[in-house]
Amino acid sequence: MALMSMFWSISLDLSAGSFDYKIFFSKVGLSGKTPEQVKKVFSILDQDKSGFLEEDELQNFLQNFAPGARTLTPDETKIFLTAGDSDGDGKIGVDEFQSMAKS
Repeated sequence: MALMSMFWSISLDLSAGSFDYKIFFSKVGLSGKTPEQVKKVFSILDQDKSGFLEEDELQNFLQNFAPGARTLTPDETKIFLTAGDSDGDGKIGVDEFQSMAKS
């Protein structure tokens, strides 16, 4: 399910190598969502329902917001994962994702 219906008309530079999660979260309004709304977004992004966002789910992150969007580059994916993985387990949990959305 694409999240685009939740976040209308975003104007972003989504060329390869340009992804910045802070700018993206701000532009789509995720930074201003309630904790429950952020959890709902997380549950949609958590494609395998493991309770975590793993590297492959992060790589396809933009495709959840707009069908046909590009995948994140390996470097963008690693930066995104490193920024969110505060406990060092190699994945992003819902609490970590909420912290990222509010940062």
